[in-house]
Amino acid sequence: MVIEVCAASIKSALTAQSAGADRIELCTALGVGGLTPTFGLLKQVKELISIDVHVLIRPRMGDFTYSDLEFQTMCSDIELVKKMGFKGVVCGVLNSDFTIDVERTKKLIRAASGMKFTFHRAFDWVVDPQAALRTLELLGVDIVLSSGQKTKAVDGIALLERLQLQSSSIVIMPGSGINDSNINQFEHSGFKAVHLSGVVPEYKLDLTHKIPMSSPSMLLDDMSYETSAIVLKRVKKALGNN
Repeated sequence: MVIEVCAASIKSALTAQSAGADRIELCTALGVGGLTPTFGLLKQVKELISIDVHVLIRPRMGDFTYSDLEFQTMCSDIELVKKMGFKGVVCGVLNSDFTIDVERTKKLIRAASGMKFTFHRAFDWVVDPQAALRTLELLGVDIVLSSGQKTKAVDGIALLERLQLQSSSIVIMPGSGINDSNINQFEHSGFKAVHLSGVVPEYKLDLTHKIPMSSPSMLLDDMSYETSAIVLKRVKKALGNN
Protein backbone atom coordinates (compact mmCIF):
# COMPACT_ATOMS: atom_id res chain seq x y z
CA MET A 1 0.00 0.00 0.00
CA VAL A 2 1.32 3.44 -0.96
CA ILE A 3 1.45 5.90 1.93
CA GLU A 4 1.02 9.44 0.61
CA VAL A 5 1.73 12.18 3.12
CA CYS A 6 0.26 15.64 2.72
CA ALA A 7 3.13 17.97 3.62
CA ALA A 8 2.73 21.73 3.94
CA SER A 9 6.32 22.66 4.82
CA ILE A 10 9.85 21.57 4.05
CA LYS A 11 10.12 20.21 7.61
CA SER A 12 7.05 18.00 7.10
CA ALA A 13 8.31 16.83 3.71
CA LEU A 14 11.69 15.85 5.17
CA THR A 15 10.00 14.10 8.09
CA ALA A 16 7.70 12.18 5.75
CA GLN A 17 10.65 11.04 3.67
CA SER A 18 12.77 9.97 6.65
CA ALA A 19 9.82 8.15 8.26
CA GLY A 20 9.27 5.99 5.19
CA ALA A 21 6.47 7.67 3.26
CA ASP A 22 6.18 6.51 -0.33
CA ARG A 23 4.99 9.80 -1.79
CA ILE A 24 4.31 13.40 -0.79
CA GLU A 25 1.45 15.66 -1.75
CA LEU A 26 3.03 19.08 -1.43
CA CYS A 27 0.86 22.05 -0.48
CA THR A 28 0.50 24.90 1.99
CA ALA A 29 -2.32 25.95 4.35
CA LEU A 30 -3.56 22.58 5.58
CA GLY A 31 -6.18 24.33 7.71
CA VAL A 32 -8.19 25.33 4.63
CA GLY A 33 -7.73 22.04 2.82
CA GLY A 34 -4.43 22.94 1.16
CA LEU A 35 -3.30 25.51 -1.40
CA THR A 36 -0.64 25.62 -4.13
CA PRO A 37 2.86 25.78 -2.60
CA THR A 38 5.17 28.70 -3.24
CA PHE A 39 8.04 28.59 -5.72
CA GLY A 40 10.52 28.71 -2.85
CA LEU A 41 9.01 25.61 -1.23
CA LEU A 42 8.87 23.81 -4.58
CA LYS A 43 12.55 24.58 -5.14
CA GLN A 44 13.56 23.34 -1.68
CA VAL A 45 11.62 20.11 -2.13
CA LYS A 46 13.22 19.44 -5.51
CA GLU A 47 16.65 19.87 -3.91
CA LEU A 48 16.04 17.86 -0.73
CA ILE A 49 13.37 15.23 -1.41
CA SER A 50 14.06 12.08 -3.41
CA ILE A 51 10.71 10.26 -3.13
CA ASP A 52 7.88 11.05 -5.56
CA VAL A 53 6.13 14.38 -5.04
CA HIS A 54 2.72 15.36 -6.39
CA VAL A 55 1.93 19.08 -6.15
CA LEU A 56 -1.46 20.49 -5.15
CA ILE A 57 -2.82 22.99 -7.66
CA ARG A 58 -5.47 25.02 -5.84
CA PRO A 59 -5.32 28.83 -6.15
CA ARG A 60 -7.53 29.69 -3.19
CA MET A 61 -9.59 28.22 -0.38
CA GLY A 62 -13.31 27.53 -0.60
CA ASP A 63 -15.30 26.09 -3.48
CA PHE A 64 -13.94 24.48 -6.64
CA THR A 65 -15.71 26.62 -9.26
CA TYR A 66 -13.09 29.01 -10.55
CA SER A 67 -13.09 32.25 -12.52
CA ASP A 68 -11.25 32.44 -15.84
CA LEU A 69 -8.34 34.25 -14.18
CA GLU A 70 -8.13 31.67 -11.40
CA PHE A 71 -8.15 28.88 -13.97
CA GLN A 72 -5.33 30.59 -15.86
CA THR A 73 -3.37 30.65 -12.60
CA MET A 74 -3.88 26.89 -12.22
CA CYS A 75 -2.66 26.21 -15.76
CA SER A 76 0.41 28.40 -15.19
CA ASP A 77 1.19 26.61 -11.93
CA ILE A 78 0.96 23.23 -13.67
CA GLU A 79 3.31 24.51 -16.37
CA LEU A 80 5.84 25.53 -13.69
CA VAL A 81 5.54 22.26 -11.76
CA LYS A 82 5.98 20.26 -14.96
CA LYS A 83 9.03 22.29 -15.97
CA MET A 84 10.56 21.68 -12.53
CA GLY A 85 10.23 17.93 -12.99
CA PHE A 86 7.64 16.93 -10.40
CA LYS A 87 5.94 13.55 -10.80
CA GLY A 88 2.32 14.62 -10.56
CA VAL A 89 -0.31 17.24 -9.82
CA VAL A 90 -3.37 17.18 -7.62
CA CYS A 91 -6.33 19.34 -8.58
CA GLY A 92 -10.04 19.41 -9.27
CA VAL A 93 -12.66 21.68 -10.82
CA LEU A 94 -16.45 21.57 -10.51
CA ASN A 95 -19.39 23.33 -12.07
CA SER A 96 -21.58 25.39 -9.76
CA ASP A 97 -24.08 22.50 -9.61
CA PHE A 98 -21.37 20.22 -8.14
CA THR A 99 -20.79 18.19 -11.29
CA ILE A 100 -17.36 17.63 -12.84
CA ASP A 101 -16.26 20.52 -15.04
CA VAL A 102 -15.36 18.27 -17.95
CA GLU A 103 -13.89 20.84 -20.33
CA ARG A 104 -11.62 22.42 -17.75
CA THR A 105 -10.56 19.03 -16.38
CA LYS A 106 -9.57 18.04 -19.92
CA LYS A 107 -7.42 21.17 -20.18
CA LEU A 108 -5.75 20.52 -16.83
CA ILE A 109 -4.99 16.91 -17.76
CA ARG A 110 -3.59 18.05 -21.09
CA ALA A 111 -1.42 20.64 -19.33
CA ALA A 112 -0.15 17.94 -16.96
CA SER A 113 0.67 15.48 -19.76
CA GLY A 114 3.52 13.22 -18.69
CA MET A 115 2.68 13.59 -14.99
CA LYS A 116 0.26 11.65 -12.80
CA PHE A 117 -3.07 13.41 -12.33
CA THR A 118 -4.98 13.15 -9.05
CA PHE A 119 -8.51 14.54 -8.82
CA HIS A 120 -8.67 15.72 -5.22
CA ARG A 121 -11.42 15.96 -2.62
CA ALA A 122 -13.54 18.24 -4.77
CA PHE A 123 -14.83 14.77 -5.61
CA ASP A 124 -16.47 14.67 -2.18
CA TRP A 125 -18.79 17.48 -3.24
CA VAL A 126 -20.12 15.84 -6.42
CA VAL A 127 -23.81 14.94 -6.43
CA ASP A 128 -23.38 11.54 -8.08
CA PRO A 129 -19.98 10.05 -7.18
CA GLN A 130 -20.34 6.92 -9.29
CA ALA A 131 -21.25 8.90 -12.41
CA ALA A 132 -18.41 11.31 -11.62
CA LEU A 133 -15.97 8.41 -11.39
CA ARG A 134 -17.04 7.17 -14.82
CA THR A 135 -16.47 10.65 -16.22
CA LEU A 136 -13.00 10.91 -14.68
CA GLU A 137 -12.03 7.49 -16.03
CA LEU A 138 -12.99 8.57 -19.53
CA LEU A 139 -10.91 11.72 -19.08
CA GLY A 140 -7.84 9.72 -18.08
CA VAL A 141 -7.47 10.66 -14.40
CA ASP A 142 -5.00 8.40 -12.57
CA ILE A 143 -6.04 8.78 -8.93
CA VAL A 144 -9.12 10.00 -7.05
CA LEU A 145 -8.57 11.28 -3.50
CA SER A 146 -11.75 10.97 -1.47
CA SER A 147 -13.11 10.58 2.04
CA GLY A 148 -16.15 8.77 0.68
CA GLN A 149 -18.16 11.99 1.00
CA LYS A 150 -17.86 11.94 4.80
CA THR A 151 -15.75 14.12 7.07
CA LYS A 152 -13.54 11.11 7.85
CA ALA A 153 -12.66 8.40 5.35
CA VAL A 154 -13.35 5.64 7.84
CA ASP A 155 -16.99 6.77 7.92
CA GLY A 156 -17.12 6.84 4.11
CA ILE A 157 -15.45 3.49 3.58
CA ALA A 158 -18.61 1.82 2.19
CA LEU A 159 -18.78 4.30 -0.70
CA LEU A 160 -15.01 4.11 -1.20
CA GLU A 161 -15.26 0.33 -1.50
CA ARG A 162 -18.05 0.64 -4.07
CA LEU A 163 -16.00 3.12 -6.08
CA GLN A 164 -13.00 0.82 -5.96
CA LEU A 165 -15.08 -2.09 -7.27
CA GLN A 166 -16.46 0.13 -10.04
CA SER A 167 -13.10 1.52 -11.12
CA SER A 168 -11.25 -0.16 -13.96
CA SER A 169 -8.28 2.21 -14.21
CA ILE A 170 -8.39 4.85 -11.45
CA VAL A 171 -6.74 4.26 -8.08
CA ILE A 172 -9.19 5.18 -5.33
CA MET A 173 -7.11 6.75 -2.56
CA PRO A 174 -8.91 7.23 0.78
CA GLY A 175 -7.94 10.35 2.72
CA SER A 176 -9.04 12.34 5.79
CA GLY A 177 -8.57 11.15 9.33
CA ILE A 178 -6.48 8.11 8.48
CA ASN A 179 -4.08 7.01 11.21
CA ASP A 180 -2.60 3.95 12.90
CA SER A 181 -5.88 3.06 14.58
CA ASN A 182 -7.85 2.64 11.34
CA ILE A 183 -5.39 2.12 8.47
CA ASN A 184 -5.77 -1.66 8.64
CA GLN A 185 -9.43 -1.31 7.63
CA PHE A 186 -8.30 0.25 4.36
CA GLU A 187 -5.57 -2.33 3.89
CA HIS A 188 -8.04 -5.18 4.41
CA SER A 189 -10.40 -3.57 1.90
CA GLY A 190 -7.67 -3.76 -0.71
CA PHE A 191 -6.97 -0.07 -1.28
CA LYS A 192 -3.68 0.48 -3.10
CA ALA A 193 -2.94 3.88 -1.55
CA VAL A 194 -3.97 6.07 1.38
CA HIS A 195 -3.47 9.77 2.07
CA LEU A 196 -2.76 11.33 5.47
CA SER A 197 -1.00 14.29 7.02
CA GLY A 198 0.19 12.75 10.29
CA VAL A 199 0.41 16.20 11.84
CA VAL A 200 0.60 16.93 15.56
CA PRO A 201 0.43 20.48 16.99
CA GLU A 202 3.73 21.89 18.21
CA TYR A 203 4.16 25.03 20.30
CA LYS A 204 6.82 27.22 18.67
CA LEU A 205 6.85 30.33 20.88
CA ASP A 206 7.74 30.68 24.54
CA LEU A 207 5.75 33.89 24.79
CA THR A 208 2.02 34.26 24.20
CA HIS A 209 1.18 36.59 21.31
CA LYS A 210 -1.17 39.49 21.95
CA ILE A 211 -3.25 39.54 18.79
CA PRO A 212 -4.43 36.63 16.59
CA MET A 213 -3.36 36.76 12.95
CA SER A 214 -5.96 34.26 11.75
CA SER A 215 -9.55 35.24 10.96
CA PRO A 216 -12.06 32.42 11.59
CA SER A 217 -14.81 34.57 10.07
CA MET A 218 -13.02 34.34 6.70
CA LEU A 219 -12.81 30.54 6.55
CA LEU A 220 -16.26 29.57 5.27
CA ASP A 221 -16.12 27.29 2.22
CA ASP A 222 -19.25 28.74 0.64
CA MET A 223 -18.11 32.35 0.85
CA SER A 224 -15.75 34.41 -1.29
CA TYR A 225 -13.49 37.03 0.27
CA GLU A 226 -12.45 39.56 -2.35
CA THR A 227 -11.33 43.18 -2.30
CA SER A 228 -14.29 45.51 -2.84
CA ALA A 229 -13.99 48.49 -5.18
CA ILE A 230 -16.87 50.12 -3.29
CA VAL A 231 -15.01 49.90 0.01
CA LEU A 232 -11.82 51.30 -1.50
CA LYS A 233 -13.67 54.19 -3.14
CA ARG A 234 -15.25 55.02 0.22
CA VAL A 235 -11.79 55.07 1.81
CA LYS A 236 -10.47 57.41 -0.89
CA LYS A 237 -13.56 59.61 -0.56
CA ALA A 238 -13.05 59.80 3.19
CA LEU A 239 -9.57 61.17 2.49
CA GLY A 240 -10.92 63.61 -0.06
CA ASN A 241 -9.35 61.68 -2.97
CA ASN A 242 -12.08 61.32 -5.58
